[in-house]
Amino acid sequence: MNRIRLVFRCFKTVFVVMLLSLTASNAYAEEKECWVNFFEHAQYEGKRLHIEGPAQLENLNKVNGEDWNQRIHSIKVGPKAKVTVYQNPRFELTLTEMAKKPDLMRAWGITEQDIKEDSELIFNANDMIHDLGDFSFHKKIRSLKVECI
Repeated sequence: MNRIRLVFRCFKTVFVVMLLSLTASNAYAEEKECWVNFFEHAQYEGKRLHIEGPAQLENLNKVNGEDWNQRIHSIKVGPKAKVTVYQNPRFELTLTEMAKKPDLMRAWGITEQDIKEDSELIFNANDMIHDLGDFSFHKKIRSLKVECI
């Protein structure tokens, strides 16, 4: 009887360890799918900046020892990532905020077209943007956020 209990306890322990191991590896696999690659040239060419999410970069002056400020031209988003890029440092949406104050907007000479061209872009899982020029946003990114979905 004791031998059966001992075997059952060993089996139970092995099963729990295997279950925990599988859960941990699945979580790690999901995390590895939350990433974004930025490229300094169109068509995913030139130097590449790989960022695993979640991440928030208030500026791109020193990322992995390099200045990526206003240098990004194309993007590939991982299968479990959502990426928001900003034209301004610290995730600021200057024109969006001004749009809430029409008198200030007119005083500064900002048009409706300026507001439409906003200062942020959002890209979803598996998006591949071969040229940010298509959005009039090439080499304008100064801060960014990577969310895991």
